[in-house]
Amino acid sequence: MTQPIAFLDGPWWPYLALLLFAVLPTEIWRWLAVVFARRLDENSPWLEWVRLVATALLAGVVAKLVLAAPGALAGVPLAVRLAALAVAVTVVLVDRRKVMLAVVIGEAVLIGGAWWLI
Repeated sequence: MTQPIAFLDGPWWPYLALLLFAVLPTEIWRWLAVVFARRLDENSPWLEWVRLVATALLAGVVAKLVLAAPGALAGVPLAVRLAALAVAVTVVLVDRRKVMLAVVIGEAVLIGGAWWLI
């Protein structure tokens, strides 16, 4: 039986594993997307379909987080979670360019409401 490589036996092996199994596989797809996206028409029906599917998936994840909250979020009352979502959606509807502001305000409502009620 051969000895393992010294680098893999030391304290650096988790970082190598992270690089090999997390960073590189996703970076390859990101660079390929950049290369192929240059040829796409922004108004094509296929790209519109991709946007709609991505939006639906995001809406499903948010709905699951709000309605069937995991972990510590489950301790926050449903009314507070729904109020935070409503405030965040309202901010986005007022100005679609302020998505980050909507996230921050929604989180502030969530944290403030949880702190006030609990």
